[in-house]
Amino acid sequence: MNPKRRDTLRLMAVIGLMASTGLISQAQAAEWNKLAFEGKSLDDVLKALGGTTADKSAEVSLNAPDIAENGAVVPVGVSTSLKAQQIAILVEKNPNVLAAHFTLPAGTEPFVGTRVKMGQTSNVMALVKADGKWFVTSKEVKVTLGGCGG
Repeated sequence: MNPKRRDTLRLMAVIGLMASTGLISQAQAAEWNKLAFEGKSLDDVLKALGGTTADKSAEVSLNAPDIAENGAVVPVGVSTSLKAQQIAILVEKNPNVLAAHFTLPAGTEPFVGTRVKMGQTSNVMALVKADGKWFVTSKEVKVTLGGCGG
């Protein structure tokens, strides 16, 4: 038998056991905020995440390219000197604005990095929740080749 097949079968068995005991659905329910990911604007996402307003902050740093040659894989990083509890990345002109949302355990370095899809040139925003307040910074990223069907 192929060793990769064995590994796949073992993984499927573990996932099946987790699903049968309800562990997977409970974990997904705790992490997934469907309403936030369906938001069409910064205000929609903020409301779904439990906030009302976000103040601009120089303590939030957004690292993204000025020009993305391929909108399907745009690298984005967010860091802050604040004691962040949550970090979210939003792409203003995407059909669903919220691209990524991270919950940071206490004592974690407040930095995240990922790749997002962008259908067109747009403002990319970083939202950071620290001490019960939301802070935001943004940057325009120009896309030369669309990633969302473009």
